[in-house]
Amino acid sequence: MHNILNSQQIQSFIADGFIRIDNAFSADLATEARNILWKDIPADPNDCSTWTEPVVWLGMYSQEPFIKAANTIILHNAFDQLVGKEKWIPVMSMGAFPIRFPSEADSGDTGWHVDAGFLGDDPNDFFAARINIHSKGRGLLMLFLFSDVSELDAPTRILKGSHLDVARLLEPEGEGGLSFMELAQKLPELPKRDEALATGKAGTVYLCHPFLVHAAQRHQGRSPKFMAQPPLLLRSGFDISDPSGSPVVEAIRRALSI
Repeated sequence: MHNILNSQQIQSFIADGFIRIDNAFSADLATEARNILWKDIPADPNDCSTWTEPVVWLGMYSQEPFIKAANTIILHNAFDQLVGKEKWIPVMSMGAFPIRFPSEADSGDTGWHVDAGFLGDDPNDFFAARINIHSKGRGLLMLFLFSDVSELDAPTRILKGSHLDVARLLEPEGEGGLSFMELAQKLPELPKRDEALATGKAGTVYLCHPFLVHAAQRHQGRSPKFMAQPPLLLRSGFDISDPSGSPVVEAIRRALSI
């Protein structure tokens, strides 16, 4: 199959830190997946009076619709282009599902952050998980839209180009990097960046640089938002000394002026 991403999209990924792929998986798969998820949500899909929580967290779904959605030819081709052939591990579990409901309440999880890549000193402490300059453990941050997401439907907020700033923060920290919380506390120091919203139809996937700063937001629409955010795991770490590296590496090298 020919490359799914053109050179302009690759350059956009390096500069902005993300690309959007429409129709990365089918709307039918999205519907099948939502039907499975609703069975685990303490609410009635047809009765909004039962939608009492702003967010319900689910995770680690490995049924066929989820695995098919994560392993389309389009996505595999994009992974090869962005991360490198034979560098990534196929997604066999869909990871975290924050299901967001229309609500006036604060869900308490809408701060700017960067997702971690490897465990910290306490493997049970999410906030102690770490990120280093080689993006150990994580090839991409991915946002899989399993429902239509408009600007009112709590789309993920993205700071364009913030991955370059984060690379510069991580570089002096070496192999150990920073914990999730240590990095989050440094984010207010970063330069102001334009904001983008991860909107799209069900079946849309955003492939993001692992250092991209992003945040959730309150749902102001009418229908629950179904999105998964699995990591693309790596077979081996990135070598940022390699000038012929993948676009993920090229972005880090550009940030560090290597």
